[in-house]
Amino acid sequence: MARAPHRAVAVVLGCLVALVAGCTVGPSQRPPVAVRGESMPPAAGPTLAPDEAEMLPEPQEQRAAIPFYECTEDTLVTLPTPIPADRQLRMDCGEITVPADPDQSGMGGVTLGVLRVGLADAPEDRPPLLVLGDTAQEPSARHAAIVAGQVSPALLERFTLVGLDRRGSGLDVLDCAPDTARAALVDAGTGAATAPALAALLEEARAVVQECNLALDGGLTGYRTAATAADVELLRAALGVDQLSAVGTGDGAGALAVWARTAPRAVGRLVLDGPPHPTLDQPDLAQTQAAAAEAAFTAFALACTGQPDCALGADPRATVTALVDRLRTQPLAAVDGRRLTAGATVTALLIGLGEPRGWPALAAALAAAGTGDPGPLLAVLDPVTGPRGRFDAMLATTCNDTRRRMAPGEVADLATSWRTSYPLFGGTFAMRLLACAPWPTGGPAPAAGRAEGAPPILVIGTAADPANPLDGSRRAAESIAPGVFLNWQGASTGAYPRTPCVRAAVDAMLVDGVVPQAGTLCPP
Repeated sequence: MARAPHRAVAVVLGCLVALVAGCTVGPSQRPPVAVRGESMPPAAGPTLAPDEAEMLPEPQEQRAAIPFYECTEDTLVTLPTPIPADRQLRMDCGEITVPADPDQSGMGGVTLGVLRVGLADAPEDRPPLLVLGDTAQEPSARHAAIVAGQVSPALLERFTLVGLDRRGSGLDVLDCAPDTARAALVDAGTGAATAPALAALLEEARAVVQECNLALDGGLTGYRTAATAADVELLRAALGVDQLSAVGTGDGAGALAVWARTAPRAVGRLVLDGPPHPTLDQPDLAQTQAAAAEAAFTAFALACTGQPDCALGADPRATVTALVDRLRTQPLAAVDGRRLTAGATVTALLIGLGEPRGWPALAAALAAAGTGDPGPLLAVLDPVTGPRGRFDAMLATTCNDTRRRMAPGEVADLATSWRTSYPLFGGTFAMRLLACAPWPTGGPAPAAGRAEGAPPILVIGTAADPANPLDGSRRAAESIAPGVFLNWQGASTGAYPRTPCVRAAVDAMLVDGVVPQAGTLCPP
């Protein structure tokens, strides 16, 4: 029966300063360093391995069995920024039906959107390049359209980009949590971790599981990374290629890593951009994320004070900390009745830190809240916690991907400790561990295998990624036999195609079939 459509990094101070100063990296007792900053024009990329081009499979022309139809205009109006004038794109929409839970037969199917984006004059059989987004950023198929506006023209001449809805987004949007329970989970962590507060939070978490299980006919466990990996393999077959090239961002990269482990012979030219640690479970995972968020905020603060008109003053951390402290007892009411709370502000920060292009607007929104205007920060929250937002799918993916469930007493101890170690974000990451406590236990074990038989796979780690710490991405590269690690000393969730150095390395691999040398270091 078909169901209804419904996710301790330590950053060296010098690297963080480089985020603002734009300085190059060196001298090198470390692996190869590519010293081209953002302001420098694109040129030859990082040092490349000379004899590995033949190891990468040639991209195959697609023979898609998906009935696509043109949807260019309808898609363009949904994009956050216009497509650059140097490219004329055509967008085709389609869909595929996948099992509601690949591990449970009889659960029915779910429909996922597929978006194909290429140059307007490109042949329909141009080789596909899957681009899979992060559940906290843009997890729907339209991620392909956003990426198509940012990548080099050379990549678009080589591939047609293909976007796929992550489970819980797009056509399969997950919107099942009661509003009051969702608000309680967003606010978790900014108050005292008392026994009554933890008991109340646990009840709200139970309400989410109960309502979502009812809405999904017991199919809540289908929203997990391993299921997305199975979706990728079905998409590959539907596109009619034996080997699929792909770029994944954040937990999208994590899903592609699982796919590579389970179907290594189906892997084409593959880039994993900021994948999570492949085996870490709670609470260690949350602790590394809290540390990563603090590092990303430090980078954000340095970038702000590096400008003459920083909206947050000379000490952004002190300004934001004071705002969060004030909102704990004095939430700001918007004209439409919504409230900006301390937890909502921390959540908005976690959303905004992953996209440096939006940092000036984030700083301005925080400053506006400091003067009594909650509107700009609430606008940052809308795509996540607003109507049909991403929060429910993010929560489901997070809980289904982890195996350990934390008791209230354990959470209280962690909250006390982490608030000292990670002042802005520690309490939030600790208290939100309770959100998964009533979730079905015994989540899937990490995918076995090291993707033996796959061609070289490029893995990118980012120094100040607020979602997936640099060390976790490095461990992901080490856990894959053909993994080649590239270290970007910047800040964001997803390094590609932000700077000339990273863009040159990835394009050389995808377009020319040349693998970057393992250990390449790209500056901010």
